[in-house]
Amino acid sequence: MVRLRRPPPPDGGPRTPGPGPTAPRTGRPTLPAPRTDLVDTPHGVRLEQLVSGVGDPVTVFAHGLAGDLAGTRPLGSGVVGRRVFFHFRGHGRSDAPPGPWSFADLAADLRAVADHTGATRALGVSMGAAALCRLLAADPDRFERVVFYLPAPLDGARPRAAEQRLDRLLAATESGEAAAVAEAVEQELPRSVRDTPAGWGYLRQRVEQLLRDGLAPELKTVWREPAVADEDLLRAWRGEALVIGCAGDEVHPASWAERLAGLLPGARSHVYDRPAVLWTHRRELRERISTFLNEKQPRP
Repeated sequence: MVRLRRPPPPDGGPRTPGPGPTAPRTGRPTLPAPRTDLVDTPHGVRLEQLVSGVGDPVTVFAHGLAGDLAGTRPLGSGVVGRRVFFHFRGHGRSDAPPGPWSFADLAADLRAVADHTGATRALGVSMGAAALCRLLAADPDRFERVVFYLPAPLDGARPRAAEQRLDRLLAATESGEAAAVAEAVEQELPRSVRDTPAGWGYLRQRVEQLLRDGLAPELKTVWREPAVADEDLLRAWRGEALVIGCAGDEVHPASWAERLAGLLPGARSHVYDRPAVLWTHRRELRERISTFLNEKQPRP
């Protein structure tokens, strides 16, 4: 994977008109990223991981396509025990072996991190949710409690908007130009937060991370085959599941979340009435996830 190292955009601060608390735009750097480790896996791909918290249970967090550790950490802020965040192959400092790649490869990444840390619970976002489904289809006993947030399709078909998003990010990152990466990332933000301190902080963090670590072009090959060829295999899973979707999300239609909830016996589900819920309902979303994952497993 190309390792691009360029400075972040020089003009820091949201673009609000006139004087105010956000001016001047000093270009102050973001806070340093937490220290991570590279771990070896049985299938020979080194993966970057970050472990926080102490004790049991252990929960592993799997990000979405072109995502990063910072994007999943807010989802685990209220989860007790150890929380393990990692980068799939082709993301962050994780290895990018020669492609093509498949969801079997991503499931192997997820399993390796979970086995290494003794995780009994998991949360998957979008692509990470599909990789989690692939793992559960192959090993229904692997986790006792799982969360699927904005799950990606399992049949290999994706909306054009999802394909365009990846193409845009790959082209911008390959260019090595901070302005191009910022423009690509900004389109992922709701318009209501683009010119706010929170939105600008997120934008700068993402630009710095993508310019520093890059994205592997092999990511375009992942969807050549279904994530789970036989969806009925998921019906064999007997753990506790929570499936979360959002109405109006063109990249993650709520119908996918509803379909997945129907495949998992006894799954709980919730569909928010608007997209960008991590921005619009962050506290409620985190409480919903942590309440579910923190429930004590009933005794047999």
